[in-house]
Amino acid sequence: MLIDLHAKSDVGRVRRGNEDNFLLLDLTTPQTWSGSDGPENPAEMNQFPLGERGLVLVVSDGMGGALAGDVASRMAIEAVHDVLMGKHVDGAGCEPDASLLDCLKHATMQANRNIHYKSLEDSRCSGMGATLTGAAIKGDKLDLVQVGDSRAYVMRGQQIRLATKDQSLVQQLVDVGQISEEEAETHMFRNVILQALGAQTELAPATARIQIRQGDMLLLCSDGLSGKLRNEEIRQIVADSNGDLAAACDALVAEANHRGGEDNITVVLARFTGEELREASADRITVELPPLEEDKTLDETETEADTSPD
Repeated sequence: MLIDLHAKSDVGRVRRGNEDNFLLLDLTTPQTWSGSDGPENPAEMNQFPLGERGLVLVVSDGMGGALAGDVASRMAIEAVHDVLMGKHVDGAGCEPDASLLDCLKHATMQANRNIHYKSLEDSRCSGMGATLTGAAIKGDKLDLVQVGDSRAYVMRGQQIRLATKDQSLVQQLVDVGQISEEEAETHMFRNVILQALGAQTELAPATARIQIRQGDMLLLCSDGLSGKLRNEEIRQIVADSNGDLAAACDALVAEANHRGGEDNITVVLARFTGEELREASADRITVELPPLEEDKTLDETETEADTSPD
């Protein structure tokens, strides 16, 4: 399978600093690109074959006063990298027979501990935290891990599917029917998240799985993008870029800035191609949830609309 990759992180039009970060980690080579490395995409990561160890993509949105948000998101990215590469200082890493998803979850828990203890030890970092949305790609499986409200979308043909659910107060209000999706977009508490790295010692990351099909695209982003563009607008901008992922990232960021750019904006975009991938029988995108997280019957999941409400 061939992977085409690009990422972009932008400070926006209002904030003084960028508290977002991202990580692209090819575990086989290993080649790495993070937001801390600068804006230039390594040529080796423009397009490459997926190795047997897999690929991990992460977006993290930091929060906290002064520079603490930047510290938190950077620590999240570094912890994921170090644990997956077996470089964590306390020797923590992945078991040899662990799945890539389990390794990413383990790394997420380590990131949570690192940020939490740092916030306790350093008064300048008190109360800091970060979101984390990560993708583990191995074979034709795409596994997602989420803490907070950074998002993952999957695009197939003419369809786009929000593959994660925001761990936020307004999403909870939507789920119980107290407000509508439209009201959630402008709700005064729309930025209140229910779970973040560093907030406490215990964490319960949400997970999901998607079977990758020929030509599928994955987009990870911070809420600086998802808070400004609806699902179909994202899909259309990507489609209008005619397969140029760098141009698509630039256009998405530019549009979010055009609509105010009050927050930092980060986008990671990946495309999957190769003869070994099955052709999609339809544009339907099915998100598989683990048994303990499922709140729907199998029939409800299979008949669910392919695009979440805008």
